[in-house]
Formats: sequence, C-alpha cells, structure tokens
Amino acid sequence: MSEQGTSQGAERARHLGDVENTVAPTRDTVQVERAAAETEHAGGGAAGLMSGPFGRNLGLVVALLLICAAGLVTAGDRFASLDNTLTILRFASALGVVAIGMTFVITGGGIDLSVGALVALCSVWATTFATQTMATDNHWIVMVFAALAVGAGAGLINGLVIAYGKVVPFITTLAMLAAARGLAEIISERRTQIVTVDGFKDFFGADVLGVPLLVIIFALVSIAGWVLLNRTTFGRRTLAVGGNPEAARLAGINVNRHTVMLYVLVGVCCGLAALMLVSRTTVGSSTHGSLWELDAIAAVVIGGTLLTGGRGTIVGTVVGVLIFATLNNVFTLNNQDTSTQAVAKGLIIVVAVLLQQRLARNATST
Repeated sequence: MSEQGTSQGAERARHLGDVENTVAPTRDTVQVERAAAETEHAGGGAAGLMSGPFGRNLGLVVALLLICAAGLVTAGDRFASLDNTLTILRFASALGVVAIGMTFVITGGGIDLSVGALVALCSVWATTFATQTMATDNHWIVMVFAALAVGAGAGLINGLVIAYGKVVPFITTLAMLAAARGLAEIISERRTQIVTVDGFKDFFGADVLGVPLLVIIFALVSIAGWVLLNRTTFGRRTLAVGGNPEAARLAGINVNRHTVMLYVLVGVCCGLAALMLVSRTTVGSSTHGSLWELDAIAAVVIGGTLLTGGRGTIVGTVVGVLIFATLNNVFTLNNQDTSTQAVAKGLIIVVAVLLQQRLARNATST
C-alpha cells in the first residue's frame, strides 16, 4: 500500500515538474513564433516596411522636416547656416545622452524623474574646489571620474530601492529628484562654480574635423546604445523585463539585478551629460538640468518607446531630441518666449504621436 502511494506520489511529482518546466519554454516558443511572424510581415513589401521601425519613425521625420521648413521660412539663412546646424547639435548633445539612458529605463518598464537633478549634482560635484584642485595637481580626468561615479552611485541607489525595496519607480526617483537637487545646492552653496582646469575645457571644447567633440560624443553614445539594445543579450533582457517581468523571471533572467543595472546605466549617462554641459557653459551649477526629466521622457515617448515597457527605439529617441532642439532654435531665432516654446512642444508631442498611430493603422489595414 505504501509502495503504491510512493509510486503515485513520484509520478505526480514528475508530472508537476514537467508542467513547471514547460512554462518558460512555452512562453519563449510563443515569442519566437511572434517574432518570426513579424519578420515575415516586415519583408512583405510596403505594408511590412511601414509596420516596422521605419514606419514608426517616419512620423517623427515628417515633424522634424516641418520644423526645419518653418525655420527656413521665418529665419532664412540664419537657420540654414552650418554654424546654426552645429549649434542645434551641440545643444541637443547633452540632453540626448540623458535620453538614451532614459530609453533603456522606460523600455525596461521603469521611469526616472531624477535625471535633471542628477545632472546638476554631477556637475556641482565635478567642479568643487577640492575636485578641481585634485584635477590640477594630477589630471583633469579626476573631474570625469567624479561626475561618472556620482551618477552611477545615485543610479545604484535608485535601482536598489526599486528592485529590492519594492518601491515604485515614480516615488523612488521623485525622492531622488528632491534629494539630489537639494544636495547640489548644499555643496555649491547655491553659487556658480567656474571651471578653472584648462585641460578639461580644451579637451571637451575641441573640434574634430570641424565637428564639436560634444556632437561626436552624442553620436558615439547613440551608436553604442543602439548596439546594446538591439544586438546584445542585455538589450533582449531589457525588452523581456519591460514586456513581462514574471515571464522574464521564469525564463531565467534575474529581474532585480537587471533593473539595478538599468538605473546605474542612466546614472552614468547623467554623469556624462553633466560633463558635456559643464564644458559648454564652463560652470557647474545646481540649476543645471532643470526640467530635463520632462524633455528626456517626452523625446523618448514621441520617439516610439512604450511608456509601459517592452519596446524601445534608440533611433526614434535621437530624432525626438533633434525635434525639440530644432524647435527651440527656431523660436530663439524668432525671439519667441519660453512659454510659447512650451505650448509648441506640447503640440509637437501630440502631432507626432498621432502621425505614428495613423501610419501604424494604415500599415495594419493593408
């Protein structure tokens, strides 16, 4: 009797083990089949092309071209000059680096409201009297290390609280926004800290073949971000975590650890952006990065990255940043106030999203 019960229990355990082991593979099989179907659809002529990333980004390109046309009409040669183009790219570079990091966080199902404050904190920490003295006595790379370390440390705190403390990203990063901005004001005593290290200014202010180094850094970060998101295991895990964290966990992904890594990544991006902003303004200030969290999120969202996670696009983010930078430039050339710029930004966001949805519906119907 006991042998029969034992054999039945063993058979039941084997059955449960079989069911349990088929959960993740079944999910993976569905995902593979969906990906194959999408790939097949994408190769099916114009309809497939429009339903892919090209179709999603086309609305952004149209919006950017319309803004450029408005600039040509209202500002003429002042807008079309090479110097003005480089000015737009230089202005977009620092915010663009932050937006690249934000793309990964939002794709992974999170959000970071503290990026603007982190840029301020990193800029202040990198330009304190002590840091600049060390940079003068040793090498200006000390300032770079300080900014990147502060950004990574703040991102690590965000990630740990969110992943292991189970506090929602909105609340965690909102608290970091207040704390980082306040700490930046305490360290700087609300004073502007002037950069006196010539090596730092010479390096980041240099041009390479007539192109500002800041623009080149933005381009390199964008390329690295695209490769990381689309061609690496880290990128695939980011998409999986953002799409369905529980399924990602069952598939063997350490969701908590990956979440921490995402926030460290955006923190490093904030540190790099702070260095770029300091080199452009030659000062560190607790007011740096004001409202950058809203601009970065807006650029990421209109670029085609889902706020709910699971889908991200670096190319769309880059175009979104260029849209806002070009819009600001057009309004500046026409002596328009910041309030008008804010209204126009809202309209651009709505129009770009509507264009994307329209293109998506047309592609689906065909």
